Amino acid sequence: MRADLIWQRCIGLALIMLALTELGLAQANDNPALNSEGRIPFNTSCSECHGLDGRGTDKAIDIATSASIRNLTDSQIASIISEGVIEEGMPAFRSLNENQLRALVGYVRILQGKGEPEVLPGDPKRGQEIFFGKGDCGRCHSVAGRGGFMGPDLTNHAMTSSAEAIREEIIRSPRVPAVRYRMAALTTSAGVRFEGLVRNEDNFSIQLQTADGNFHLLRKNALKSFEYSNVPLMPTDYRTRLSDSELNDLASYLLTTPDKKNTAPLHKKWEEDEE
Repeated sequence: MRADLIWQRCIGLALIMLALTELGLAQANDNPALNSEGRIPFNTSCSECHGLDGRGTDKAIDIATSASIRNLTDSQIASIISEGVIEEGMPAFRSLNENQLRALVGYVRILQGKGEPEVLPGDPKRGQEIFFGKGDCGRCHSVAGRGGFMGPDLTNHAMTSSAEAIREEIIRSPRVPAVRYRMAALTTSAGVRFEGLVRNEDNFSIQLQTADGNFHLLRKNALKSFEYSNVPLMPTDYRTRLSDSELNDLASYLLTTPDKKNTAPLHKKWEEDEE
C-alpha cells in the first residue's frame, strides 16, 4: 500500500476518533447524572448495595423508583444517609459534611428522574394571580411568607411533587378533614361565638385559632356548645371553579416557588393534611 494512502487513512481515522470523543464529551455535558458531584461518592459507597442505577440489588432496596423513597423530603434522605438504618443493615455515614450530603441527595434525585427541571405546563405569573385571587388559595396557604396560616406552607411543596400530582391534589374529592386540620364552632356560656381551626385540645380545654390569626384558649366547662365541622378546610369544587388552563397555571406557579438551594422543604403534603 502506498505511504500517502496509509497516511490519509490514519488522518481520517484520527479525525473520526476525535469527533467521537467530542460527541461523548458533549453528551456527558448534557447528562446531569455524569456531571453530578454526588455520582462518584454514590458509586463508591452506595452502588454496591443499591445498584449503579439505584434500582436495588439483593442487598438493599430500590431507591430510584420506590414511591415511598421518592416521596421522602431531601432532609429525610440526608438523615437516612447520615444516621443509617441499622435494623436494615445500612451503615451510618456520619463523616459526610453538609455539602457532601447535599451532593448525594441530589444524585439520588437524578436517579429518580428529578434531576432536570420539569417543563411548566402553564404560566406561573397567571398562576400566582390565581393563587392569591380567583383560587383563594392564599387565604389558607402561604408561599414565601405571603398568604394565610390555616393550611400548610406550600413554598417548597413542588420539591417532591410533579405538575400532575399538584393538579390532582387540587381537584381531589371527596376530602375528609384530618384531625389536625379540623374546624369547629363553639359558643361560650356568655353567648360569644367562635369559629376556627382546632389547634390543641384536652379533656378540660380547647385552643381555637380564628381566621384573624388570634388564638383563643377556652375551658370546656365554660362552653354552651361545641361542634366539630365535617367540612374540609380545602374546598372540593376546584374542578368546576378553575379551568384546565388555570389549573396548569396554578401548578406552574407552585413549581417555581421552591428554593432550589434548600434541601429541607418545610411542608406537609396535602394528602397528609386532609385524608
